[in-house]
Amino acid sequence: MKLALVIGKSGQVANELLQTKLNDYQVIALGRNDIDITDITSIEQAFTEYKPDVVINASAYTAVDLAESDSENAYLINSDAVANLATQCKKFSVKFLHISTDFVFNGESNKAYLVDDKTDPQGVYGASKLAGEEAIKSIYPDGSTIVRTSWVYSTFGNNFVKTMLRLMAEKEELGIVTDQVGCPTYAKGLAEFLWQLVLIEKPNLIYHWSDAGVASWYDFAVAIQNSGFDKGLLNKKIPLKGIPSSAYPTPAKRPAFSLLDTSTSNSIKKRVHWSEYLEQCLAKL
Repeated sequence: MKLALVIGKSGQVANELLQTKLNDYQVIALGRNDIDITDITSIEQAFTEYKPDVVINASAYTAVDLAESDSENAYLINSDAVANLATQCKKFSVKFLHISTDFVFNGESNKAYLVDDKTDPQGVYGASKLAGEEAIKSIYPDGSTIVRTSWVYSTFGNNFVKTMLRLMAEKEELGIVTDQVGCPTYAKGLAEFLWQLVLIEKPNLIYHWSDAGVASWYDFAVAIQNSGFDKGLLNKKIPLKGIPSSAYPTPAKRPAFSLLDTSTSNSIKKRVHWSEYLEQCLAKL
């Protein structure tokens, strides 16, 4: 029986990794009370105790707007801690999988981003996540895999789907941004893809993963309301008004277009359309 250590046990992806685990793997998820990834000695102690075959880093500083005024902590978790994990994975010869983000791109493209397209993050969150990627590339490229993803949601934790269901139940109408385009990612599908990468002896350094299709936040919200109403999660429908992002200013700039090209990943695991995965998620809720 092999052992996978999952870092960040309270998060959406960690929960789905536990739900979808491979039969011949034992999975131990560690949270901040179990390991301090900002302290390299703490990581070394965990590796010595558990002797993992693979480490999947599902922890991150993901408060995009807060990161603008809290850059020190964003870099500590998204870059320094990642460097620590990569260093120890190299020392112990452990396979390392790390989750990154579409925010490493500037959002000015008009076609889906390839894995080797130029990165140009527009805020602290994206810049700190890119710094984590660069740390992996310089420390342990041969034993690591970076998976960039976008718009992650699930039945666990806080996410856009759950926020929309709550607001749709509370409000008389909602304004939803129409001019940010990308693709939702059901954490369950992402977790299954990560497990497929664990099975590959020599995976690529970087992959992109999201659900199939394309959407704006407005498209996503409309689908959430329609399906949520059909499933009895909402007892009424409210008007959803499309608004430009300029009408909803935030501290951090979001990429206007962050669709990821997943053609390489699709040969490893077939993608499911985002609307189909949304149905599955809402059925579970």
